[in-house]
Amino acid sequence: MAKLRKMLGKLDNPDIVVLMRLIETQSQQTLSQWAIEYTAKVCLPIFEKQLPEDSRPADAISNCRTYLNGEIKLAQVKPFLKAAGQAARDADGFAAAQAAARAIGTACSVIQNPPGALGFVFYCAAAVAYDRAGTDQKQDVYDRLAEEEIAAVLHSLQKAAKPDEPNPVKIDWNC
Repeated sequence: MAKLRKMLGKLDNPDIVVLMRLIETQSQQTLSQWAIEYTAKVCLPIFEKQLPEDSRPADAISNCRTYLNGEIKLAQVKPFLKAAGQAARDADGFAAAQAAARAIGTACSVIQNPPGALGFVFYCAAAVAYDRAGTDQKQDVYDRLAEEEIAAVLHSLQKAAKPDEPNPVKIDWNC
């Protein structure tokens, strides 16, 4: 069996290109809420299916929501972001859960790092593909599933996007 990739998807995927342009029109608040809610809906169940006793990704989501509601400060959230990253490292051997934890950690980091609004998509695509197909398929199976998930992510942001956001993020994609 070939080594599984941490991320799935390609920057030249037409849906990724559209997603990048749409991200550039949204505020950090909108992007944070969207990314966190998307991973809570899609990735958290994948993680919890394989590692139900580990609450670190759920705790990160919960604390980011609390931060976005203005109830706590960013400094109070940072330990939960770090813990979500550690949950991903600790999930070695559970490909879908590991990718899901990476997606959640990256989505949660959008509160301080807007480019994570694109980064989480590639981890999420891997989490969904490995969850649906297992870990012993050929790469073309994973690529097809990743493309389907990327299209779903794009559709989700199109629904969440606010027209004429007054303070869109400024991102240098470096890619």
